[in-house]
Amino acid sequence: MQSIIKDIKDLFSNYSKESIQQVEKLPQSGSERNYFRITCENNSFIATYGTNIKENEAFICFSDHFRNAGLATPKIYCVNDSKSIYIQEDLGDVSLIDTLESGGYTGKVYFLYKKSLEQLANLQVKGNAGFDYSKCITNESFGRQAIMADLLYFKYYFLDALRKPYDKQKLIDDFEALSNYLSHTEYKYFMFRDFQSRNIMVKDREVFFIDYQGGMQGAPQYDVASLLWQARANLPDDWKQRLLEDYIDQFEKIIEEPVDRDIFRNQYNGYVLIRLLQVLGAYGFRGLFERKAHFLTSIPLALQNLKWFLDNQSIGISLPAFRKVLELCISDEVINEFTPVTATAETPLVVTINSFSYKNGIPVDETKNGGGFVFDMRGILNPGRYDEYKKLSGLDKSVKDFLEEETEMPVFLNGVYSIVDISVKDYINRNFKSLMINFGCTGGQHRSVYACEALARHLRNKFNVKIRLLHNNKENWMK
Repeated sequence: MQSIIKDIKDLFSNYSKESIQQVEKLPQSGSERNYFRITCENNSFIATYGTNIKENEAFICFSDHFRNAGLATPKIYCVNDSKSIYIQEDLGDVSLIDTLESGGYTGKVYFLYKKSLEQLANLQVKGNAGFDYSKCITNESFGRQAIMADLLYFKYYFLDALRKPYDKQKLIDDFEALSNYLSHTEYKYFMFRDFQSRNIMVKDREVFFIDYQGGMQGAPQYDVASLLWQARANLPDDWKQRLLEDYIDQFEKIIEEPVDRDIFRNQYNGYVLIRLLQVLGAYGFRGLFERKAHFLTSIPLALQNLKWFLDNQSIGISLPAFRKVLELCISDEVINEFTPVTATAETPLVVTINSFSYKNGIPVDETKNGGGFVFDMRGILNPGRYDEYKKLSGLDKSVKDFLEEETEMPVFLNGVYSIVDISVKDYINRNFKSLMINFGCTGGQHRSVYACEALARHLRNKFNVKIRLLHNNKENWMK
């Protein structure tokens, strides 16, 4: 990492005479790219490091094109010779999803969603003019094959994992029919492809877009569906309907012609369905196949979204075999299978989570249960070996980043979650009063502390259970 930071400094120094005060690594996103904030006396910049050169080239090329068209995207200031590092405009730390989660469903947040859709229409139409689609990472356009790929992703990673019987050939026939229907759209412009609230930055009440390097040409409705039906945002139904009409109003203004709204809405609904199923496929792959607990907990909300959609919307085409399969997915049996038991105010269970140093011994369980889980963290690379982390703890951001990005900690914790969740679920159902979970490492300062905090957050989010969190060696931490 230090060599990357040095390369970033060298690149910046060739671009600007401003003195660098700090280069701070930012939290890892869902991609393989690494982001850094360069802080100077009067300004700041974002440096991006990525080994996927084709992806970097696409983002740089797309950004230059969009900025020249006056669109809401960051400016690229400089790029190194290998195109593995580029420095761009700093749009801040606040995304649209951050604004929603901190502010709630207020008029201010609705205004930002509306503005995001207005800027999206600008990006789609104006960005399409003169765009070089040969620079796209994968396909140049989102057509029948791409739609089929999303549908098959859902089939393989979610539907088939349910192990329920269905007519496979009739389902594929319906997939083909839906793909043909949606690919014959009247409008084809630039498609963002991953247009969701975490890729929309909010700065000075204006919105800006990032992470559009996966874009291609396609139906404008796809991006609108992606934003309005993002599971994490869980927008109210009336917001979805009003924002769709707001978008169509802006789209009509830009293309300077009226839109057949019934056809537009029906195709929009078709893309909503595609996005809902793509999300289920992703949750199934990450949760059911890779056993990542966070994604398993997201499945019930995605199924509820699908249930509401099927009960209230039409896509304008009859797909009987497909409909039968979807009704199977939203059955009470399947939804209950993925819905975790949650504690109530009357639930007596308290989960005690300890970090400790093996030098001082395993914490004693003072209840009558005789202990619980003890996890040995010493197989994880110790941040305490490095001078910059010795006087920090698992509570500090830089240590967290190190453990998440440079060690096997995420894999270790996924295993812990799978094991512990079984007991917590059972203890809640049986009205047990206590469960102890211990994480030990050499000094009880870095790895065990981080693991305790992560497990506590996981159990609160998934089970709403009461937590007693103790760092038993805190008085001996190096400071």
